[in-house]
Amino acid sequence: MHVWTTQTHMAKKSKRFTEATKKVDATKVYTPAEAMTTIKETATAKFDESVEVHVQLGIDARKGDQQVRATATLPHGTGKSVRVAVITSTHEKEARDAGAEVVGGEELIEKIKKGELIDEVDVIVATPEMMPKLAQVARILGPRGMMPNPKTETVTTNVAETVKSLKKGKIDFRNDKTGVIHQAIGKVSFDVDKLVENYDAFIAAVEAARPAEYKGALIKSVKACSTMGPSVTIVKK
Repeated sequence: MHVWTTQTHMAKKSKRFTEATKKVDATKVYTPAEAMTTIKETATAKFDESVEVHVQLGIDARKGDQQVRATATLPHGTGKSVRVAVITSTHEKEARDAGAEVVGGEELIEKIKKGELIDEVDVIVATPEMMPKLAQVARILGPRGMMPNPKTETVTTNVAETVKSLKKGKIDFRNDKTGVIHQAIGKVSFDVDKLVENYDAFIAAVEAARPAEYKGALIKSVKACSTMGPSVTIVKK
């Protein structure tokens, strides 16, 4: 994703990307509203690009007690339809009524073992009694960020509310091995004010997820871009 893959775009030196970069002041630190306005102006792909935020944290990502992982609810969603699977033996009806695309029990775990299901959905929710059984597929789901986890409220008995929240714009974020969080917060077709509100909600959630053991400024820098566009630097709060 794409603050750092911007170099790839530059290496190709496409005319479209080169023209877009001329609209970005590389020496400027933008306000969120200025950043979102510029991103919309420099998004020239023929599809509705995502608006991505890339947050460089001050943590030592090698230390387990400094990991940042949490959830945020974006007021206007991400612009992407979220497909939810619920693995449960106790709350099937609530899951279906709430709009989950896939609902089942141990048969879904068997599908995961075969390499199925994971490409059919975006999020997996589980009720607590299924977690011992899901341990069998943790090494499949974990690297994809799809393993249900109490920290992200995807292990729950409140299935209906969780499914509805995910579909309305609840996101799960975590830092990568370099201490960066990459997150889509909307589409370039969104109004600037909606993108700013989503951005503010996301950054507030990152700050709230500060590890108890970590001292100092949590956020070192913030950059944002469209899927195929150049990045801008956003002022830290």
